[in-house]
Parts: sequence; structure tokens; C-alpha cells
Amino acid sequence: MLDYAEPVTKLIDEFKRLPGIGHKSAQRLAFHIMRVPEADVERFADALREVKRRIVFCSICNNLTDVDPCRFCASTSRDRSVICVVEEPFNLVAVEKTRSYNGLYHVLHGSLSPIRGMGPDDLRLANLLTRLKPENNEGIEVREIILATNPNTEGEATASYISRLLKPLGARVTRIAMGMPVGSDLEYVDEVTMDKALANRHEI
Repeated sequence: MLDYAEPVTKLIDEFKRLPGIGHKSAQRLAFHIMRVPEADVERFADALREVKRRIVFCSICNNLTDVDPCRFCASTSRDRSVICVVEEPFNLVAVEKTRSYNGLYHVLHGSLSPIRGMGPDDLRLANLLTRLKPENNEGIEVREIILATNPNTEGEATASYISRLLKPLGARVTRIAMGMPVGSDLEYVDEVTMDKALANRHEI
């Protein structure tokens, strides 16, 4: 990038540090920033500073929140006997969008991955175990833990590990069903997805 001034090069390099942003995307973002009015850039910078200053981990479920505990854990209308375990906060949002789940959540902030150096100690699991005690859950016993980790190798390994960890404690551990996505065609479905769809079939 010998053709760019040093500040532009620095900006491009910073954008490249973001996940999923390659060199060309970083260039486009950098030049977009240079084209917009300074007030827009200030607003963007303020939003970055504010999110770093105000957002914390919920002390109960590890969700990202600006109040502790988060609105899910603090809600009196949610079913405290069910906990849905997800990998990331945006997975929680995906479950909420269904409007069919009314339990609590637990966010791991990752999945088991030897390649990425993510082991059990890197997952936020410790406070999940304490939540299973009624005295730590407003006197309510947790009757089911739903493992909603991603349907890939890392997600499956994480679900299997958590299941082995929780089963001796007497909790009912379930895994979200996997298979054919709605609106897809059979001819485009890979064999693993088809195998899961057949295994998870139900009577109609």
C-alpha cells in the first residue's frame, strides 16, 4: 500500500483486524470514512467508545448488557426452570426472534476448538453450574437445559462436553433438533444434514 498516505494505511490496517474483513473490504470502509462528513465520523467514534464504556457481561448469564443483571435474568415473567445455552449473544437474539421460547439463557462466548486454542476453561461455564441450585435461581429448580450450540464440529463437541458435565447433576439435558432448513430443496442438502433430518423425524 505504498500509494496511500500513512493515516489511510493505518485505518485500513485497523479495519482488517475486524473478523471477516479482508483487504478490499477494509479499503472500501476506509474510503467511506474519508468521504462522510466529520460529524458522522465523530458519531461513529462516540458509539464505539460508548459500547466499550457501558456494555458489561451479565453476572448471571454472561449476556452483553448495559444493566446487571440483564433484562432476561431480571424478568419476572420468564420461565426460570429452563435454561437455553448458546455460544454467542447473537445466537440468543436468534432464539428470541422465534417468540416461542420464554426461558432463561446462558452465553458461553465461544465453543470448544483445539485449533483456536479454546478449551473448557475458556468457556463461561462455571456460573452455569451454580445456577442449577434453587437457592441461586430464586428458589426454582432448573428442570431442563437446552443446548443450542451451532450444528458444526465445534458446536457438537461443546454440546457433548456440557451434556457429560451436567448429566451427573440430575438435570434434563436436551439438544436442539437439526435437519432440513425450511424452504430448501432436497437436491441441494448435504448428506450430514439429510442424516440429521432423518434421525430427528417426527410423526405428523
